[in-house]
Order: sequence, then structure tokens, then C-alpha cells
Amino acid sequence: MREMLRFILKCIATVLFRVTMRGRTDQFHAERLLIVANHESFLDGVLLGLFLPVNPVFVVHSGIVRFRIFRLILSLCDYLPVDPMSPMAMKTVIRLIESGRPVVIFPEGRITVTGSLMKVYDGPAFVAAKTNATIIPIRLDGPARSYFSRLSGKYPRAIFPRITITVLAPTSIAMPEDGTARERRQKAGESMRHLMQEMLFASRPEQTLFSALCDAAAIHGRSRRLVEDVRQIEYSYGDLLKTSLALGRILTKQSGIGERIGVLLPNVMPTLCIVFGLNAFRRTPAMLNFTAGTGGMQAACSAACIRTVVTSRTFLEQGKLTDKVAALSGIQLLYLEDMKAALSLADKLWLIFWALRFPRQAAASHSPEDPAVVLFTSGSEGTPKGVVLSHRAILANIAQIRAVVDFSVDDKILNALPLFHSFGLTAGGLLPVLTGANTFLYPSPLHYRVIPELAYDRNCTVLLGTSTFLGNYAKFANPYDFYRLRYVIAGAEKLAEPVRSAWFEKFGIRIFEGYGATETAPVLAVNTPMAYRTGTVGQLLPGISAKLLPVAGIDRGGVLHVAGPNVMTGYLRATNPGVLEPPSSEAGEGWYDTGDIVEFDENNFVRIVGRVKRFAKVAGEMVSLETVEKLAFHASPAKLHASSTQPDPARGETIILYTTDRDLTRDHLQNAAKEGGWPEIAIPRTIIPVDTLPLLGTGKVDYVTLKTWAEKA
Repeated sequence: MREMLRFILKCIATVLFRVTMRGRTDQFHAERLLIVANHESFLDGVLLGLFLPVNPVFVVHSGIVRFRIFRLILSLCDYLPVDPMSPMAMKTVIRLIESGRPVVIFPEGRITVTGSLMKVYDGPAFVAAKTNATIIPIRLDGPARSYFSRLSGKYPRAIFPRITITVLAPTSIAMPEDGTARERRQKAGESMRHLMQEMLFASRPEQTLFSALCDAAAIHGRSRRLVEDVRQIEYSYGDLLKTSLALGRILTKQSGIGERIGVLLPNVMPTLCIVFGLNAFRRTPAMLNFTAGTGGMQAACSAACIRTVVTSRTFLEQGKLTDKVAALSGIQLLYLEDMKAALSLADKLWLIFWALRFPRQAAASHSPEDPAVVLFTSGSEGTPKGVVLSHRAILANIAQIRAVVDFSVDDKILNALPLFHSFGLTAGGLLPVLTGANTFLYPSPLHYRVIPELAYDRNCTVLLGTSTFLGNYAKFANPYDFYRLRYVIAGAEKLAEPVRSAWFEKFGIRIFEGYGATETAPVLAVNTPMAYRTGTVGQLLPGISAKLLPVAGIDRGGVLHVAGPNVMTGYLRATNPGVLEPPSSEAGEGWYDTGDIVEFDENNFVRIVGRVKRFAKVAGEMVSLETVEKLAFHASPAKLHASSTQPDPARGETIILYTTDRDLTRDHLQNAAKEGGWPEIAIPRTIIPVDTLPLLGTGKVDYVTLKTWAEKA
């Protein structure tokens, strides 16, 4: 009777919820089997009970069993009520697995209220390690959008949402050998958390940027307003689709399939739409850095073989860029102000009656491996290079971030980092649009008084920035300006300790420092509320492989090489225009050499030691220039400092410190070195006071200019 009822319910669920099973369902034959799944709704247990090819025992919270309706549902399967507060609870589960019964457990212990992975309990991991059970992770996607979930009213709901059940490859958790019983349990729990995060990432769908936009619009509804810019107009998914398709249609008339088109625009809604629109018709947007000057932009255009650039007359005039852009040779300029007039009657009819109704069919078909965008390295240490990122790379990085950070539809991201910057584009532009979060696009990170006021006025919950920018926001902000912020995420440069302290003392906010590179789309590691360690950049994101290769003369750590789905397709260099150079390093083909010397601690947190290029060889000893700057910050925390080198016939190289503190002396540095335990050799021979340090548009120190200063000093 039970089997017949299960069969009937399975047929009904398949039709109503359009349930799709992905992955291999022939791997449930292990002698000791533990099935773990994310917990999205009250439907989860029912769905697993109906669609799994085995008859498992479900571990359920004892409080659930008190309700008659749930007891009725649970009568369709075998279940074990467990009180999570009881120390004997997991021992019962261990005996059950050892008896040979498959067991299903939800490691989060409760239904998510964030839409993301919540706290993962140690108990299920301890059970898996103690029994040496085979673990099969299962991802449920869709139940959270039903009325059986516990998400807030802003989340999209449907009576019968489409549900996908993804079965991942079997794995296991080994019992840690070192430490006390409590420490071993915690380590096993950390392994389970990583396993769950890897599961969320590995079960991501195969998409392109435009198809991901269409999927997001279908899930959240075209009327959902989520993008706002300085015009203080909130744009909906419908607006984004319409503008993207219209701009893409116009630009296809000026370009060929696969052509790279330069985009020279600030942080406004049309910039995002051009990215989506060009991708919809198999053109590749190349995001030009308008702070790079004529030479930098010309080099970028040459490297990527760009012959057409989309820009705005208003933007060029307000940014005082008209003369710089006019000096570019071999470039055709297309202006946003002329786009509307370029839309013919046929284009409008196509848009209204075909493209907006069937956007997927209206767009050109292409592969996730096709180029999605070309970004350019900052040039902080040399000539900028074009970095080709595929749809796969960008969407993989978004999935990696979402697996460890709980961004939701209730969040509003304040993004003043330019969209030509990889961090600004991926985390501040594409991630919120493709996940249903709100975003406010602001055109300049340098408005230190305006941005805190915006965060307060627009109720922003997430702020992205560099250490330099965040330090300046802290100086000018009222202590109440950032009262709504849940996340302040720092990237692109090392977070200075005075900035970290200022934010905690003034606002009570902990900055989450991350790490990445343009070549990795960009995030590689980030601190999170569930995995945070001061002085590190967090743990590597799911799906990333890493190798440390030794460096002669440096004892700590090694050069970090990474591989993974978020790594670039390749470089475009000005010395070899238009020719793609696939990633390759000493670690092998497909690996990217970050150029950073890092070390991993016992819990796999990443600590940056310094950049290979930013070491000075003084009297035969390698000295990190970042150590010199840390020393200067310790001696003078309220000012800015940067170091460079110049040749020294006697000592190899001499370290020069540039500082905005005119009172800083070697005596101050020597005292600070004694207090902090820094080596004497890290104290610079020469200290040069300056009014301001040279900065790039991304907020990083311009070390190329600094090196030029040092050579002339």
C-alpha cells in the first residue's frame, strides 16, 4: 500500500513540480550510506523519499514529530526522531548506519531562512567520519520558491515551482587524528561545511550571461525592480531585458560575430545592458579603463583589436575625457545619445512582438565557453594586458561566491567600483542582477563624503571597496551612516590594519577581506561569517585547485598557482594583438601564476606574504616591500605609505619609502620595528614625503609611477 501511494505521489510531483533528476542515480549501493542534502522547505524530505532509488531512514527533528500533519507525511517512510540537544542523538544514527540502513540527514538542522547555506552542524560529519560511511551529497534547487519554504515575502514564490534534484559524486570524511575529541569533531564539521559548499557550486547549471539573465527574470518576475544608478531610477528585469536587446540589436549592425567592442562608460544601468546585449548577439564587450589615459586606452584597443568603442558625450564632457578619447587612432566612436534614433521601425517591431516575448529565441545561440567579456589588468606593475573571461568563468565565480556568502533578495549592494574593474563587474554588477539582489551603481569611488550618505539614504546592506577607499569613507562618515550594512568586503589590495580597526571602532563592523585577480574572474578567497581569520584573506572558494611553488631566498610559503572553472580563457597582449595566449605556468597547462607568495595555515586560511615582483634584494637578503609598508603603517597609522626600490652598487637595492606623513623619520620606524618585531633590514634608507601617492582608478597604488619616481630620486 505504501509503495503504491509513493508511486502515485511521485507521478503527481513529477507533473506539478516538473521535477528533474540530474547526476547518477546508480551509486546508492554502498554498505554504509549517508545521504546529505541542503534544506530549502518542508517539501525536501517528501521529494527525497519519492525520487531516491533507495528506501532510507530520515533523521528528523523531534519537534517536527509533534505535529499531526507531519506525522501523517512521515508515515510514508521510515524516520528517526532526534533531539539535537541530546548528546546521545548521533550515537543512535551511528548504530543505524552500521546496521546497513541508508540514512538521510540535513546537516543544516533547519530550513534555510536566507536562501543560502546556513550553519552546518558537527554531528552529521562526526557520524560520517565515525562510521566511515560513503557520503552522497544531493542538491535541492527550487523548493525554496514554493509556499512551503521559510523565506521572507520578497523572495519569489510559485505554487508549483520547477524543482531540480542533483546527485553528486560519492565522497567520504576521514576522522581527524590530532587533537581532543571536541577538536576532532569540529574539524570533521568543517569538512562537512566544505562538502556542502562544494555541492552547491558543483550543481550550478550550464548557462551564458544572457541566458542567466533570462532565468533570473523568469524566477523573480520581470516587474522586479533591482538596479538603481545616480539618476535614482529603479530599473526592473523587464527594463534590463528591453534595453539589452535594443542596444544589442543596434550594435550588431556596426560589428560582426565574435568582434570585440570597446565599452567606455561609467557605472550606470546602460553599461550593464550593453554587456548583456552584446553577449546576446555573440559580440564581446571589452571594458576600457577610462582612468588609464590615452596611452593606456590605445594599448588596450590594440591588444584586443578593438575598432569600435561605445561611449557617451555627456560622460566624456563631465569626465573631461573628450580630448583623450579624440586622440585614439583607428577607433570608431558610437554614442549612447544616438542609439535611440538608430532604432528603426523594423527594430521596434522585432523588439515588441518577438524579442521581448521570446528573448532566448531572439538571441544568438552560443556556448558557455565563448568569450563573455574582455577586462584589462590594472597596470600597477607594467603594461595592461587584455584578460578574456568566458561565460563559464564569470558564472562559475558567481556560483563560488554564492556558495560561501549569503547574498539574498533583501540585500542592496552599493557598488562604486568601476565596471571595468573585475571586482566591480562581477561582485557589484553581475552577481546581484543574476541572483535577485538589489544594486546601486555609483560612478566614482572617490566621493568620500557622498558614498557614506548614499549607504545611509538608500538602505544599502553590502559595500564593496578597496582598503584605500574604505579608509577614506571611514574618515568622513557619520557613525550611523553604515547602520544597515551586513557585509563590507575589501579586495583589490591588502587591507590595512588601521582601516580594519577604524571600521570596527567607529561603526562596529568587521571588514571581510578577500583576494583574487582579474584572471580569475576575480575572487579566489574571502573571509566569511562562518570562516573568518584576521590577517588572512579567507579560505579558497569551492572548485579551485592550488599549488605552492617554492621561491629561492624566501622561506615562508610559495608562489600561488591556481586552476579551476573561473580561470580566464587567456591573455591578449599589445605585443601580439588579437592572439589569445591560454593560461599556463610552471604548474602546468591551464594553471594561472598569481605572482603572489602565500602560505596556508592549519585550517587552510590563505595568508599573503607578498608579491614576487615586490621583493627587494638588499645585501643578498629578500625583503618584502609590503613588510616595509606595514612597518610604516604601524609607525604612522593615520597616513598613507608606499615603497619602491632603486639600484645600489654596494647593497644590490635600496628601499625608498614614500609617505604622506611629513614628520615620519627613520627613528620613528626603528622604534616601531622594535615594538612590532620587524627586522632592521626592513627599515628604508630613504624616506620621501609627498602630498599624495599615485593611485590608479581602481584605488590601487600605481607602482609603475612610484618606480619611476624612485629611479629619479
